[in-house]
Amino acid sequence: MGRVEEQEIPTYDGGRLALYSYGTEDAPGDRRVLLIGGAFLTALIYRPFSVALAKGLGDGWAVDVYDRRGRGSSSPQPPDYSMATEIEDVRTILDATGARNILGHSLGGSVALNAVQEFTGTRYIPDKLAVYDAAVNIDGSIDTAWLDGFEDAVNRGRVGHALAHMKKATSPGSAIARIPEPVLAGLMAVLSRTKVNRLLREVMPSAVGELRAAYNEVDHARDFSVLPANTHFMAGGKSPSYYKATAERLHAAVPGSTYQLSPKCFHGSIPAAVGELVTDISAYFKG
Repeated sequence: MGRVEEQEIPTYDGGRLALYSYGTEDAPGDRRVLLIGGAFLTALIYRPFSVALAKGLGDGWAVDVYDRRGRGSSSPQPPDYSMATEIEDVRTILDATGARNILGHSLGGSVALNAVQEFTGTRYIPDKLAVYDAAVNIDGSIDTAWLDGFEDAVNRGRVGHALAHMKKATSPGSAIARIPEPVLAGLMAVLSRTKVNRLLREVMPSAVGELRAAYNEVDHARDFSVLPANTHFMAGGKSPSYYKATAERLHAAVPGSTYQLSPKCFHGSIPAAVGELVTDISAYFKG
C-alpha cells in the first residue's frame, strides 16, 4: 500500500489542484475511487480514511483525494467561483487519474451528485457512485439564513462567532442549538486555539464561497433522477437527522439506487476512518 507522491494538476482556468493517491500506484481506472471531501476539510484530513479504504479495497486498488479550491496546496477559489467550478475540477481529476468510481462526503457529496448529474450522457459517468451524509439543499431543506451572519463574522475575523453561527445552524433541535450564541462563540473561541481550529481559520473565507455554491440553489429530489441506477446513498445513524432524510429522499428519486444507514456512525466517521464504514464502502465498490 505505497503512497504515491503528491501531484499538481493544472485546472481549466489556470489554477492548480493538489492530488494525493493511496494504494496501488498504477491501479486501472475501474479500480480507482475518487474521494471528494467536505467543507473546511483538506485532503490530508482524509489521509487516515484514504489509507484504510485502499487497504480495505485490497491489492490493485487506489484511492485518489484532492484539495478542492481554497484548501491545502490547491489554488484559491477564482472570483467567479461556483458549483460549476467544482464540477469542472471533478472532470479535471477524473481525466488525470482515470478513476471510474466516485465517493463524496458531506459537501463533497453535493459536489459529486451535481457533477454526475451534469455528466449524464458523457464518458465521465462513473461505474459506481456513493455519497455519505451528502449535504444537498433538497426543496429548501437547509435554512441558509445563517450564512449572512457567518460570512460577516468571517470577514471580521471573529472565528468564534463564525463557528457559533455554523454549529447552531447545522445542529437544529440539538442541545448545542439552544445555547445562546454569545456563550457558544466564547466556547468556540476556546476551541479555536486547538490545531484543528487553526486549520478551520485558514479555510473559513473559502468555506463561505463553497457553502453558498452548494446551498443557495435549491435542488429537487427529482432533479437527481438521472443519476446512475447503482448510486449508493449512505447516512450515519448518529449524524444530524437531516442527512438521513436527504439520503432517503434521493434514494426514492433515483431508480435502482441503494440506501444504507450506518447505525453507529456519525457525520465525521469518514475522516475518522471508522472501521464499519470502511468495510461497507469497500464492499460496495468491490461488489
